[in-house]
Amino acid sequence: GEIEGVADSFYTDLQQGRLRPAYRAVSGRPFFSPYRPQDFAGFLANRQIYYESSRGCPFFCSYCLSSVKHGVFHKEIETVRHELADILEQRPVIIKFIDRTFNDDPHRALAIWRFLAARPVGTRFHFEIAPDRFTGEMFAFLATVPPDLFQFEIGIQSTDPETLAAVNRKMDVELAAANIRRLVRLDSIHLHVDLILGLPRDTAESFRRSFNRVFELEPHHIQMGQLKVLPETAIRNEAENFGIIYCEQPPYEVLATRWLDHRTIGHLHALGECVEAFYNNRFFRSLWRYILNRREEPFLFFQALLATAKEHGFFELARTPELLTRILCELAAGRPDRELLLELLRYDWLRCGHRLPPRYLDPTPACDIRAEMRKKLPQNYAGLFTYRDRDEFLKQRSFLRLSGAALREIGLSRSGRAGTVCFLPEQTAGVIKHSRAVLL
Repeated sequence: GEIEGVADSFYTDLQQGRLRPAYRAVSGRPFFSPYRPQDFAGFLANRQIYYESSRGCPFFCSYCLSSVKHGVFHKEIETVRHELADILEQRPVIIKFIDRTFNDDPHRALAIWRFLAARPVGTRFHFEIAPDRFTGEMFAFLATVPPDLFQFEIGIQSTDPETLAAVNRKMDVELAAANIRRLVRLDSIHLHVDLILGLPRDTAESFRRSFNRVFELEPHHIQMGQLKVLPETAIRNEAENFGIIYCEQPPYEVLATRWLDHRTIGHLHALGECVEAFYNNRFFRSLWRYILNRREEPFLFFQALLATAKEHGFFELARTPELLTRILCELAAGRPDRELLLELLRYDWLRCGHRLPPRYLDPTPACDIRAEMRKKLPQNYAGLFTYRDRDEFLKQRSFLRLSGAALREIGLSRSGRAGTVCFLPEQTAGVIKHSRAVLL
């Protein structure tokens, strides 16, 4: 039951360090925000703030604790507004709504979004969202939301119908995909999409299809987490039927299933670590768009990337941008499109704010291209410099020569002619920020 309904003996036992294995709580008690103003001056300063406007979930996914108790309880909307207003007075960095499905009631979700958007205090808001429960009115409002205000965590888990049915997950996959694409096009809401590894009936091949499908949607973050076989869930009771072997201690992760042996799960987990390191950041966005544009299978690309990463001791080293870029350079060396990939890596490196590319990425001395620009550029360049600040501009900016093919891939030119790109200090708009690049 809810923690508010637990007997006082729980707190006595907690204080004395002699907790029993389980406590039964009385259900139905109201739950209120636990925060006091003085908390934000102490241990909550500069922390993530967790807030729940509802409890329960309208779905009954067999792996989720929320499925144990049926139904959803929503706080009164005025209570939510009052509690959030009190929290926002403290100007927290981020408030994470822990509602299991925030938009289960689209009208209510929209009302809360409108309330939050009307209070620009610099706080970001994180929501767990069902991707197939959006309305036209919600999209119309979200189109007005500025970047960095909202973050959506979207549980796809799998796109395989048999797998979804096996865990009693109801979702319109096609509608979910269409809505995620629409959210991506807004370019104002950070989108985090989840896949679960080790679900019943999910084979290596069906997981591969799910990954490819999600990657093609171009979310900002892809998480590949292993199934957790939690106590008291339906899937825990069905584990033997599904041949699920799991760790009996927290975090209860799946080790093998009838469809995925332990070695395969380990391999897919390692591939997920590569996705986490290489994809879930702003470093290589031009590369990922190129992979999709040429219709290369994302899963196979990451398979090859994982093999190269292992050769470099990736799992024993700090995952710095330098290491990640070096591994991608090694992978590119064995491909027929090597030169184009290296150009895209140079471009991504410089637009992430680095002044110079490492020598292994671009052996051309920066002074050479700067000297060339000094000769070629006019005394005045509208929007960039005048003759008075020309020398300072040339000293402070980074430049990169790119082929016509590379310029076409990154969307700076379709002429097919080579050119030089300049990287400016101001950043692009949208969710993922880069230095603004202009073709000279």
